Amino acid sequence: MSVKTLLTNRTTLEGQVKVPGDKSISHRAVMFGSIANGITCIENFLPGEDCLSTISCFRQLGVDIVQNGSDVTVTGKGADGLNHPEDTLYVGNSGTTIRLMMGILSGLPFTSTLEGDDSIARRPMTRVTLPLGKMGASITGRNNGEFTPLTVEGQKLHGITYELPVASAQVKSAILLAGLQAEGDTIVIEPVKTRDHTERMINQFGGKVERDGEVVKVTGGQMLKGTHINVPGDISSAAFFLVAAAIMPGSDIILRNVGLNPTRTGIIDVLSAMGADFIIEPYESEAAEPAGDIRIKHSKLKGTIVEGDLIPRLIDEIPVIALLATQAEGKTVIKDAGELKVKETNRIDTVVNELKKLGADIEATEDGMIIQGNQSLDGGTVSAHGDHRIGMMLSIAALLCKRDVRLEQSEAVAVSYPGFFDDLYSLVRK
Repeated sequence: MSVKTLLTNRTTLEGQVKVPGDKSISHRAVMFGSIANGITCIENFLPGEDCLSTISCFRQLGVDIVQNGSDVTVTGKGADGLNHPEDTLYVGNSGTTIRLMMGILSGLPFTSTLEGDDSIARRPMTRVTLPLGKMGASITGRNNGEFTPLTVEGQKLHGITYELPVASAQVKSAILLAGLQAEGDTIVIEPVKTRDHTERMINQFGGKVERDGEVVKVTGGQMLKGTHINVPGDISSAAFFLVAAAIMPGSDIILRNVGLNPTRTGIIDVLSAMGADFIIEPYESEAAEPAGDIRIKHSKLKGTIVEGDLIPRLIDEIPVIALLATQAEGKTVIKDAGELKVKETNRIDTVVNELKKLGADIEATEDGMIIQGNQSLDGGTVSAHGDHRIGMMLSIAALLCKRDVRLEQSEAVAVSYPGFFDDLYSLVRK
């Protein structure tokens, strides 16, 4: 476990940063490239630990993948070209890897076992294994398939119509990936629209997916073709800098090449509602994923309510939104976010407990939190608890603290942003 002493008592951020590639898109680019026919070239791939776990798993399945920093070349032979792995497929800390891979592996003619770290071992998997089982998949594991290790015995699959009980892009994507191999149509009905990178990528690889509101349909037996993918910057990573600039007096920064997929821009809506001073300059492009530059300055902020359909569009940004709220005027309420309990940590309790250590006035609720604004943060020892987004949020919080802040398990940040501290501190001015 590494302990890092963070920069504290700073006031201003200036300059510009190009955040690394989007984690969700990087995962999917490797997966689709592996089940497509032909060569897929990926630019601006995120070489974080989670995405490297995806590469490792598909190499074990016999896929030729060459990685050179943020450039990745995948030579796919179609889903039928994947081979039985000799060893357990280890996904590390990546929930996206394990859940989406279950959808792919369920329809293949061999048996494989998936396992991850201690965090993955605690995360519920029945939300994926249940609908895949309805399609004919055979998946077994601890507690009737709820927890890892999970063994997937490939079967012939049939399409289903499935209504998601909880909005989850990972569950939707696992079902759609299985549906590409299933007989007939597979239909997923979402309670609210979640991030749509999987649907966009099916189209990008030459497949067909239909969407009507919250209903998504794929037909089995489609042949995908390798393609070129330029991954935009991850808005979930950019969110930490957006919040830092908004709350630190005198700040003025530009974030380059940020993904602006409308299913992911909830953080922009929250900043707008709270009165942040920012400008978005979208790129003129026909790329599958929209992107642009964001310039943001410090401004006076006000509390708000974050709830309902907005939650799936910013679920990963809630830890840093909680920090944002501590510096706004008035009270901020976050609700309808019970999904935070089954992330890398119970992010409701972890965010509340760690920010309290720094002096924040914040309380947990059953499905969110209540944050009082205009807070002065002090200092102390805090922990990322193995959660990359908690670690990055606390690093931003430390800049506002009067005393030293020591971050335990700081290595967790490398899961999604290996160069985070270098990029952050390059912007810091006294």
